[in-house]
Order: sequence, then C-alpha cells, then structure tokens
Amino acid sequence: MLEIPGNVFPRRLDTLLPMVKNAHGIYIEDENGKQYMDASGGAVVVNAGHGRKTIAKAIYDQILSYDYIHPTMFASKPVEMLANCLAKKAPGDINRFYFFSGGSEANEAAIKLARQIHIENGNETKYRLIGRWKSYHGLTLGSLAAMGRTSFKTYFTPLLKENLHIPAPYCYRCAFGLTYPSCKLRCAMALDDMIENAGPQTISTFIAETVPGATIAACFPPKEYLNTIAKICKHHNVLLILDEVMCGMGRTGEWFACDHFDVVPDIVTLGKGLAGGVMALSAFGVKENHFNTIKNNSGVFMHGGTFTHHSVAASAGLALFEILEQEKLVQRVKIKGEKLGALLKKHLLPIPQVGDVRGKGFMWGVEIVKDKKTKEPFKRSLKIVESLWDKLFEKGYIIYKSSGLAGVDGDALVIAPPYIIKEDEMEMLVKTIKAVFLEFFK
Repeated sequence: MLEIPGNVFPRRLDTLLPMVKNAHGIYIEDENGKQYMDASGGAVVVNAGHGRKTIAKAIYDQILSYDYIHPTMFASKPVEMLANCLAKKAPGDINRFYFFSGGSEANEAAIKLARQIHIENGNETKYRLIGRWKSYHGLTLGSLAAMGRTSFKTYFTPLLKENLHIPAPYCYRCAFGLTYPSCKLRCAMALDDMIENAGPQTISTFIAETVPGATIAACFPPKEYLNTIAKICKHHNVLLILDEVMCGMGRTGEWFACDHFDVVPDIVTLGKGLAGGVMALSAFGVKENHFNTIKNNSGVFMHGGTFTHHSVAASAGLALFEILEQEKLVQRVKIKGEKLGALLKKHLLPIPQVGDVRGKGFMWGVEIVKDKKTKEPFKRSLKIVESLWDKLFEKGYIIYKSSGLAGVDGDALVIAPPYIIKEDEMEMLVKTIKAVFLEFFK
C-alpha cells in the first residue's frame, strides 16, 4: 500500500507526484530541476503561458484596491469590463455574462437558467434535458447527470436525475454505422426524433460541447451539424447550450468555437482558458432576449454563489484577455494550428496504431487503435494511453489523455499547448511523440 505523505487528499491515491518548483512560458520545472514541456496546458487551461507578470500585477493591484465584494451588494469594475470584452467577441446577441469559479458550475447554472427562462415565459412543462453520449460537462451532480460518459457516473447513479442522450457527431466511430456526408447528418436528426418521442412540451434544453475534448479527443463535427441542431432546437422551442469550457477562448483559432460553424446558441459556457489557469474563473453568456425575460418577470436569477462575479478573478481574466488581444494570440493559433496539425498527420498517421488525427487550432486529438483497418480499439485493461502518457512524462512532455472512446475501451491523446509555443518546439514535441509510439509498439 502506497503511503501518501502530508495532509492533502489528492485525486490520485495510487501515485506520488513530483513537486513543482516553478513554471514559465510553456515549461514547468520540478524541485529536482527536471523540465517539462506543458503541451496540454494542464487540463487544456493555460493559453498565454505560465508566469505572466502583467496578470500577476493586475491581481496584485486589484487586491490592494478591493478584493472580495459580494455581488448582490456592489457592482465591480473588473467584472463589468471583462463582461464587456467578452460581449464584443461573442457570437450574435450573446452579450450578458455571469461569472463563476469553475466549468462544472457554469454548466450547472446554465441548465438552471434555461429552466427559469421557460418558466418565466409560461412554459412550466419544459423541464427535461437532452445531452449527448460521450460528452463531458463537469462533475457536480447536475452537470454529471447531463454528461454522457457513463464511467464517471457509476458510483453516483442513484443520486443523479435521469436525462436523455443522443449519439455524438463522432464520424470516426459513427453510432449509426454511416459515412459522412451520405449519412445526411443522422446524428443531428436524432435530436428531432428524441424531442418528438419525449414530447416537445417537456424538453427544456439541449446541451453539447461545441467541440468535444476530454471524451472523444478534439472531434470537430461536420460543418452543417450545429446549424441543423440549432434549427431543430428553435423549431421545438428548446434552448441550446453550447459548452465551450475547453474549446473556447481562442483554443480552436476563433474566440468562440461556434464561430467556425456560424451558430449562435442561446447560452454558451466558458472556463479553463478564461483566466488562463491563473485564477478559478468560468462564465456563461446568454442572449439579450433571455436576459430580458428574467429582468421583466421575476427580476432575479435563482442561482448564486459566494464567489460569483469575483473581482480578483475577473481582473485576472481581463489581463489575460488583453494579452490575447495585444499579442494577437488567437490569430496565431489559427495560423500555427495548421502547422501543428500538418506535423501530427505527417509523423503520426503512418504509425499502424494511430487510427485518426483530428482537430483545429491548438486542439488536436490522436486516436490510438489496435487495428487501423477495422478501428478495433485496445482493451481498457491494457491501459495503453496511460503507458504512453507515462513514457512521455518521463521524457519531459505533458499531454492530455482520453479513454473510453469505443464504449469502455479506446484510447486517445489530446495535444493542446499554450498559444505561445514556437514552431521548433512543436516539431520537437511531435517527433518525441512519434519516437515514443514507435518504441512502445515495436
């Protein structure tokens, strides 16, 4: 039995982690002097790099000015300014933002907001939620119930509300055994079928990741998919929530990933890269007409939290936003992301155990298979992705791992570096991944 020193309750109790000494740019150094390239930005969080002095100064200055202010008692300048900045980048008429401390909380609040909007519009029978299989929306009870990754739910199923789910737009492993575009977007039309069968008068919300990350590794849907989904939602008066906690804030080469598809959801959620990992910060953005529904009826959103609209967190988000703007980092992701994708495809696709390389910007997935022709996955019990991750970590490279892409089985890696990574660092990263694959599978 492994002894865990100290008093921290870590998430993993089966391993001892190296102690961090410092982190700057795209590198992390442990207390033994070993350096790691952070090629996943932690959990796809760090976008402008570690150790930004302007963000540190913004936080310091804000604390000296005022730190904790309860959002029902005072308005706050950094909160107002960050909301204004996001509204200028957000799609369509999404221009009202509510701030939280984590992506799970933002998604949970968005689900509650959708329900309240329906009630205040006189549609009290609309309460049911539809999500997608192979989705991830967080680990609080509401967001966990909405997600479609069953392995996370196993211990807690009795506590969870039973929601409805449809297949994800996962063309590499189509749930219907079809091929795009001859499939005629069967995965999108499944939403219409589900709403009709459940009763449109009962369905409040459809929630989906614009680009799934943690579960099916940067799997971009077909171009027409989200437009079809949006039309179905509008037809049935179902509110569309797009979860951009991982894929938003420039990660895909657009400020909002839904801009790739020219779709405006009713509600969009953000997190992770909203403050670049420096502070715990997330948000939802909502259309003005829905904001007015609450304003002109009850006048109160029935959700709150001690650390909502936190001034210091907002100051970090605002400083990060200014860095992304001034250094044109989102535009850089769009351009350099093509280079990263080309490198991954060139070096990894020829490997027999690499079934697919997919993505955009600085969000790329590499799906690992036992048989490239049949797409047969490795058994989960073999822990293939964990073994590959360990070997890369030993060499000083950190990437994100994903499993359960084919039922219980299936493995993938997610490459999502900070936006400041240089081309020679990208080449070094990809060539190291290639070398590890070739050595591991020889």
